[in-house]
Amino acid sequence: MTPKQILTRYWGYSSFRPLQEEIIGSVLEGKDTLALLPTGGGKSVCYQVPALASEGLCLVISPLIALMKDQVDNLRKKGIIASAIHSGIGPAETDLIFNNCLMGATKLLYLAPERLKSEKTLAKIEEMKISLVAVDEAHCISQWGYDFRPSYLEIGRIRESKPGIPVLALTATATAKTVKDITRKLLFNAQNIFRASFRRENLAYMCLDEENKLQRLLKVVSRVKGSGIIYARSRQKTKEIAAFLVKNNHPASFYHAGLKPEIRDDRQQEWSRGKSRIMVCTNAFGMGIDKPDVRFVVHYDIPESIEAYFQEAGRAGRDGKKSYAVMFFNNPDISELKERVKTNYPPPDEIRRVYQALADFYSIPEGAGELTTYDFEMYRFCNRYSINPNTAFNCLKLLEGEYFISLSDAVSLPSKIHFNVNKSELYKFQVAHDRYDPFIKILLRSYTGLFEDYVKINESEIAKRMVEPVEETVKKLKVLNRFGIVTYVPASDKPKVTFLQPRLDSRYVSIPKEILEFRNERAAERMNAMISYISGRAKCRSQALLSYFDETDSPRCGNCDICLTRNKLGLSNLEFDKISSQVKTFLRVKPQPLDTLVQVVQNTTEEKTVKVIQWLIDNDKIAIDAGNTLTWKK
Repeated sequence: MTPKQILTRYWGYSSFRPLQEEIIGSVLEGKDTLALLPTGGGKSVCYQVPALASEGLCLVISPLIALMKDQVDNLRKKGIIASAIHSGIGPAETDLIFNNCLMGATKLLYLAPERLKSEKTLAKIEEMKISLVAVDEAHCISQWGYDFRPSYLEIGRIRESKPGIPVLALTATATAKTVKDITRKLLFNAQNIFRASFRRENLAYMCLDEENKLQRLLKVVSRVKGSGIIYARSRQKTKEIAAFLVKNNHPASFYHAGLKPEIRDDRQQEWSRGKSRIMVCTNAFGMGIDKPDVRFVVHYDIPESIEAYFQEAGRAGRDGKKSYAVMFFNNPDISELKERVKTNYPPPDEIRRVYQALADFYSIPEGAGELTTYDFEMYRFCNRYSINPNTAFNCLKLLEGEYFISLSDAVSLPSKIHFNVNKSELYKFQVAHDRYDPFIKILLRSYTGLFEDYVKINESEIAKRMVEPVEETVKKLKVLNRFGIVTYVPASDKPKVTFLQPRLDSRYVSIPKEILEFRNERAAERMNAMISYISGRAKCRSQALLSYFDETDSPRCGNCDICLTRNKLGLSNLEFDKISSQVKTFLRVKPQPLDTLVQVVQNTTEEKTVKVIQWLIDNDKIAIDAGNTLTWKK
């Protein structure tokens, strides 16, 4: 089948989105390719279609378990065989997935980047017939990126063992430095970059300096109809804002990583299906969300980077209809942001103390623990060792950044079973242990594929069919597991921590000073760019965001708070730009009295010139003294 036929058959679309077809064509020609597509631009199709159009398997490197889980579930619903290996998958299931890949049945294998540290994983990859390596969230490979993950650097080892296989790198947030770093670290044979404009014509950006955020929020949610997301920094704040909205007759729920996964799943589903209008959440919410009709995204607090803001704001209006991205801020917020970024880099002694506590938490002796994964409960860990949760989180992220550990977010992974014996051996067991015969028959009637793969099960449903308590069903599953008849993997709902190297004496755990300084400088740069963006009063918000991503020739949006203020002048873009350009040229030579300046500006009226000058004064581009002399501010 052709790529278009594959798209129609499996996705139901008759045509590709902008640049998708060109990217797919480049990949199918065997070229290393970097695709820069905005959030919601259809990145996954760019590797999923080539995977189905080619012989062999597409290996997808992805950092987020929830995203992998969603992608695999969606592909399987379409009849496409896909699997994922990450920290929530045990050794037996990992082996089975690898074996299925080697047998050639699997079309897409999603792999967490830290798994590339394992020589066993690399050996299995070398045996596989791979058609394409797709690197999702490719900015994670660059220290210039906002979410650097050192395990991504291991992707280079795949390139060494599979030199002729093309690589497709995908990201929605990359500056020029990050783009250059991605292609270098992924060993591209040649620069081959497809960049879609990040411009969102239907999205109106607003930055509002607000002291009373709750009252302004009420105005936003009252005036803008439809579904919305409100991002807040703290878990407590999400709960408080949601309660405030409900009290004021606006249906809302809250979401953060501290909620039980089943509650998070239920709330996400209710919101996705329109049963709940507004989701108030931390940045734990959003990855893998594909709701096209979000009419507004509000940032109640300032994000730490433009990359994070752009990705979150971009969840509004994916259906192309008018939508709003609103950010509230005030001076205390800016001070709090500066302090927050400063505390992101604790001193070396604190980092070592957290590492020592983590090793003690799991009783890992020195020299042991490499590539072992554990359930991780942050608050239990912090309470046991009297560590501030914010400090612990920042230390753990730095340890992850230097490849000591890997962290994954909490995600709801359902219970699964797999029959380890063939049908003949199973029959012998049923005859010898007749008390388990009805139970085994119920399993076989309820689920298919139990001999070939790990299959999701629901213990409550099985218990209903057996007419017994759930506890009894779980007990039987554990007995069958003990006999070796099945492998039973109970549901998991906790974050994971993986030790990527053998446990060290904490005295030898160090992060070089120059690396800490480099990361601190990059974080400060991103923070200053964010502050500059929200504080700006002259440049179109859309233009300001796009120029950060090196898209410097975009037109004014006409919809943001800056443009709306300028629109009140009653001048066209062309008129405003011609007058302001002349004013800037004259004032850069030397300060001018207001009367003189009005006279020297040509090809317009005095009234229009005065309007533009007043706007430039109001927006802090021009200074005016007591004698009405104007100076251009640098």
